[in-house]
Amino acid sequence: MIRQGSEAPLFGEDDDVINTRKSNIKHPIVSFFHLFFRTSAILLYVMCDFFSSRFIVCMVSIILLLSCDFWTVKNVSGRLLVGLRWWNQVDENGNSHWIFESRKQTQSQSTTTGAESRIFWLGLIVCPIFWILFFFSTIISLQIKWLAVVVMGLVLQWANLYGYVRCKVGGKSDLKDIAKGYLGAQLFKQALKTTEEP
Repeated sequence: MIRQGSEAPLFGEDDDVINTRKSNIKHPIVSFFHLFFRTSAILLYVMCDFFSSRFIVCMVSIILLLSCDFWTVKNVSGRLLVGLRWWNQVDENGNSHWIFESRKQTQSQSTTTGAESRIFWLGLIVCPIFWILFFFSTIISLQIKWLAVVVMGLVLQWANLYGYVRCKVGGKSDLKDIAKGYLGAQLFKQALKTTEEP
């Protein structure tokens, strides 16, 4: 279910303070921590042997960083940087409903900037790619002890990516239908180009 401007205010929506100073990044601390936990987990995974020879210490540290990243992205940076949020709600009958929400914005009330949006989406898309590479390198190098850490990184980062993509494209839409529609439109455009060329 997707809602536009629901009864529950988004995080930071109560603050109607207009910043008179023009800045590309209105939430520098949130932008920093949006990338900090993600990149720290990746760097610690790559350089774990350099920092410590103890596997358990490295594993717990990486999982803590990944958990902090998941919470920060889901509960803070998604709301402040791009005006999106998602969560699960259980009704009285015990049925689970996923809710994907995007904030309505007008030009005069815009609380997000293009720079913040780029930081958010770049961090959200690029970091899971690293965990996919780590997954395959762990399998190929037969370092099975790291598989749990890599799978945890994949699951947490892909959950946020999936939730925010659903918020962006619409919670009721099926992502497969959107992808098919996009590919169909691209094929149609390509077919028109080839028929127009002599």
